[in-house]
Amino acid sequence: MARHKEFNRGEVLAKAMETFWRYGYEGTSVQDLTQSMGINRGSLYDTFGDKRSLFLEAIAHYDQTIVRSAIARLEAPDASKQAIIDHFKSLVDRIVADTERRGCFVTNTAVELCPHDPDTAQRVANNLQRIEQAFYKALLRAQEKGEISAEKNLPALARYFTCNLQGLRVISKVNSDPQALEEIVQILLSVLD
Repeated sequence: MARHKEFNRGEVLAKAMETFWRYGYEGTSVQDLTQSMGINRGSLYDTFGDKRSLFLEAIAHYDQTIVRSAIARLEAPDASKQAIIDHFKSLVDRIVADTERRGCFVTNTAVELCPHDPDTAQRVANNLQRIEQAFYKALLRAQEKGEISAEKNLPALARYFTCNLQGLRVISKVNSDPQALEEIVQILLSVLD
């Protein structure tokens, strides 16, 4: 008779995500995962497969929780120019609050694994595409409202904002000075004028 699992799958997946986020894929051992998740090795393998499968599921969990929350304001039906401005100002606040300098799980994964791991690269690309689409929709509404010039290349601007978002997360691992970050954001948002 199969033994009933005595843990919440979503909760232990969130703990695995946090562990991978903190240490990276290569820096995280199965022992680290079982310890942080509070489950034994057999339960990890029975529930999630191997470490790689768990990692890919952790990326999806990050997208569905952290990214979804971060871009919710950009995806709101009335989001436009102010939502973009607020998004970057909120990002600075989150960076400053990140005392461990974990950065962005997706960005960290892109740097660590994407050059040699096509499956992970595709998942990261999908995540970044989702962010880019959120920027694009907010830019489109801003243009429709006359908040930004009709001459602006919206797809290029959406890619620009996505690129800068990731760049800020990387820079913040080295320099999380709020004034420096705010100055960067002010310059990058000037393309909306």
